[in-house]
Amino acid sequence: MSTQMIIRIDPEVKDRLNKLARVEGKTTSKMVRELIEDYIKERDISAYIDDLWNRIGEKLRAKGIKSRDIDEAIKAVRKK
Repeated sequence: MSTQMIIRIDPEVKDRLNKLARVEGKTTSKMVRELIEDYIKERDISAYIDDLWNRIGEKLRAKGIKSRDIDEAIKAVRKK
C-alpha cells in the first residue's frame, strides 16, 4: 500500500520535471518515486551490505562450500 507525501517545489522546477516525465512517458509521481528510490539505494549502506553478503553466499554455495567449512576455516586462522 502506498501513502501520499506532499512537498513544496519551485514552479519552474515542477514544470521542467513535468516536461521530462512526459518525454519519458511517465507521470510526475512515478518520476519522483523513482528518484527517491534511487537516492535511497545509493545511500543505504545496510542494503548494499546485505546484497553483498547474499552474492558472496551464492558464490560459496555454487562452489559447494558449506557453513561448517567456513566456521572451520575461521577457527584455523584464529589459531595461527
